[in-house]
Amino acid sequence: MKILKSMSLLLIGVAMATASCDKKAEDQPQDQQDFEWLAEKFADLKIIRYQIPQWNKLSLKQKELVYYLTEAAYSGREIIYQQNYRYGLEIKRALENIYTTYEGDKSTEDWKNFQTYVKRMWFSSGIFHHYANVKFEPKFSKEYLTQLVEETNTEISDDAFDAIFDRSDAKKVSLDANKDLLLSSAVNFYGTDVTAEEAEQFYAEQKKNEKDHDRPNELGLNTRLVKENGELKEQVYKVGGLYSEAIEEIVYWLEKAVTVAENEKQAKALRILIEYFQTGDLDKWTEYNIAWAEATDGDVDHILGFVEVYNDPMGYKGSFESIVQIKDFDMTEKMKVVAENAQYFEDNSPIMDEHKKENVVGVSYKVVNVAGEAGDASPSTPIGVNLPNNNWIRAEHGSKSVSLGNIVYAYSQAGGESILKEFAYDNDEIERSKKYEGVSDKMHTALHEVIGHASGKLNPGVGTPKETLKNYASTLEEARADLVALYYMPDTILLNLGLFENEEAAKAQYDGYLRNGLISQLIRIELGHDIEEAHMRNRQLVSKWVLEKGSKDKVVELVKKDDKTYVKINDYAKLRTLFGELLREIQRVKSEGDYEAGRALVENYGVKVDQELHKEVLARVEKLNIAPYGGFINPRLEAVMDADTVSDVKVHYDETFEEQMLRYSKEYSFLPTK
Repeated sequence: MKILKSMSLLLIGVAMATASCDKKAEDQPQDQQDFEWLAEKFADLKIIRYQIPQWNKLSLKQKELVYYLTEAAYSGREIIYQQNYRYGLEIKRALENIYTTYEGDKSTEDWKNFQTYVKRMWFSSGIFHHYANVKFEPKFSKEYLTQLVEETNTEISDDAFDAIFDRSDAKKVSLDANKDLLLSSAVNFYGTDVTAEEAEQFYAEQKKNEKDHDRPNELGLNTRLVKENGELKEQVYKVGGLYSEAIEEIVYWLEKAVTVAENEKQAKALRILIEYFQTGDLDKWTEYNIAWAEATDGDVDHILGFVEVYNDPMGYKGSFESIVQIKDFDMTEKMKVVAENAQYFEDNSPIMDEHKKENVVGVSYKVVNVAGEAGDASPSTPIGVNLPNNNWIRAEHGSKSVSLGNIVYAYSQAGGESILKEFAYDNDEIERSKKYEGVSDKMHTALHEVIGHASGKLNPGVGTPKETLKNYASTLEEARADLVALYYMPDTILLNLGLFENEEAAKAQYDGYLRNGLISQLIRIELGHDIEEAHMRNRQLVSKWVLEKGSKDKVVELVKKDDKTYVKINDYAKLRTLFGELLREIQRVKSEGDYEAGRALVENYGVKVDQELHKEVLARVEKLNIAPYGGFINPRLEAVMDADTVSDVKVHYDETFEEQMLRYSKEYSFLPTK
């Protein structure tokens, strides 16, 4: 699971001040004061640089390990383009050829619009908005693109060319329960003629053949499901299979990483990961996840593979992603106290006793610094991750939760106060946010990842959430983890452990969460559209539910002031009680596999948008010139060679977004165009 924070929430919260991230100045690179954090803005996006603090605390062997892991990550980066759309890689390469070879007039509005379109494609790994899932509308004509294609001798098929302009594949991922989820989604995990019913039946049959029904694999995770001669068949991602050319390169760099692993447990996990990529065997993926979850020593770690299923409306298929990370030595020590008290949180949760775990196993939490990201994690990145996703592995072998400390810090350096001042109800709320919300947001992330995703259990005999809750599973799981965090924000244990100064920090989190869930996150979707993305649905679901259930006592209310709408919390204690009640219900839905109840929660509270409020919010934010989405340029790692030996690994922050994307395309283009 990954936690995605609305850019508006980050700007409101963790982005308020350097101090809000609890980062000591000496932990940051020496040149941070002069560092150019904000690289550029275009469309609705801002591009940010991040640094790798404490790099020189690593040994040469550790630096070498980081280098090999990032090379493995970048080797697979183009897979996501093809997973996102069947024409994704062909369009990417055609547009890049035009971008780099066109010698005509580059001062025209058409060319500027073309440049922006290409940069948006890079940011989203395709021609669909990375968050809203809708296809980009080019602000240049077919005739102009035809001219560019001809003048640069660019190869592109008629189907791929037309796909840029037509509306037939309107959404990458459609979660509209009134339509066939696969036929209405453009994502390329299934053949274009495979229906949702056929896919569900296919995996239901596979589940029957599982060797251990209590410890299932993540069926369908690393395959594309297609029809051949009318019969359903899986194309497996592996060496010799689908995406083989890129996976072979991944294996090459992982084999080098094994030679410099920090310890045997880490090396063992890497060796199993190599076997998995070579064979595509999901038993190996399960074995790897167990080994990875148990490899908790060492300062360097990685996430690499076909991991998160958010881009599959059916919840089976994993998108390629990688995050290479280095332990933040100081912050990890401060935050591990949350993991050490995991059983307290489980025992005192408001969920039903029969849904509580008797023994919360192996929850580890680290603050890490990212060294490189690829695939579905880049340029748009989560700020926290909890893995593995397989429920029984988490229960029996534990999980790892990480907060991406230098990513959060970079957001803060590129942020501002304008959204906070526009949407906060009064000065007290603004001042409380400035003082506490950075700290409380970090704690919310920790509780969400460590306690939230690790808590609760399924009833005996109940299938996995993707089987029982289907297209609503991701939204409900994120809502459940958020609610765990929200419920415990004011708990005395956090005060006793010295994690909060006082209850005002919890109030700041409640303010920010509801302000975002009810109002400010609406800047991220187009007027007239429903909410599609799972995390956005989750936040609105939670916020609208407590607004409605607390309306009689005016626990929370939407109020008008100077013809503007604001969220006003009148009773923080009762609000906490409401969070607990909703947590109890969503845990019941998950534990019992109650699809209808889960569907009702998401559809009634998480999907539809108040159009008048939405129109007002968009008008208010338009005046602020805010880019609601942010993504990152990776640092460039350079291996310094002494003959055939790595003598050092240097970090460079000199690339522009354009330079990095074009360099990646030159150095890591292993897949065939079609």
